[in-house]
Amino acid sequence: MSGRTIRLDRLLANLGYGSRRQISLLARAGRIRLDGEIFPDVEQRIVLDPGLAARFSLNGEELDPLPGVVLMMNKPPGVTCSRKETGPLVFSLLPDRWRRRDPAISTVGRLDKDTSGLLLLTDDGALLHKIISPRFSTPKTYRATLDRPLRGDEAQIFAAGTLMLEGEDKKLLPAHLEALDEHTALLTLHEGRYHQVRRMFAAVGNHVTALHRVSIGGLALPDDLAPGEFSVLDAEAIARIFASGTP
Repeated sequence: MSGRTIRLDRLLANLGYGSRRQISLLARAGRIRLDGEIFPDVEQRIVLDPGLAARFSLNGEELDPLPGVVLMMNKPPGVTCSRKETGPLVFSLLPDRWRRRDPAISTVGRLDKDTSGLLLLTDDGALLHKIISPRFSTPKTYRATLDRPLRGDEAQIFAAGTLMLEGEDKKLLPAHLEALDEHTALLTLHEGRYHQVRRMFAAVGNHVTALHRVSIGGLALPDDLAPGEFSVLDAEAIARIFASGTP
């Protein structure tokens, strides 16, 4: 993004602050500032660089992150990763203005409605596809709470790479299971088939009663990020997503 230029009114409109006419009215009212000084010319082209948002303010508040933003959300159960379905949606957990951004913020893959935990969202299409690409094999770790006690052979079965899910004709990639207690386990996958964790445990005669994603690659969900809350990731945190991946 650095080095590109854009008219300020278009940038602010793309960030969801209003129409370009509304942005112009805000500027005339002295509500837009650069380095603390009133910035009246919203038609001026500005250079997009990483520090730009911190230098501008609108209505006394620092600008929202520029395009290229990556968010980490602690998705609560009962919320759907969709824009179209009925009921609570993950996008309703974002500020209203963020839901009007262009390019739009999208989820990186999906967690089903009943699954909680680490969910990434971004407006960077190239990064989104890199994270979900099978070529990078980004591992994802889930904590599964089980209805029945573990038998003891699940880790061996999941690691063998021979398990076939019902209704499919392709074997699963090897997955790593770590038992936490007789009813709880961590399961790390290198692929993302439909309801894969639940179907894997069903294949060995168990039922998942709760499922929570704890990490993607080397990026773990922090304990202090409450359900429904999100944080903006910096470059170092984004790099951790690929720390455990294998291209």
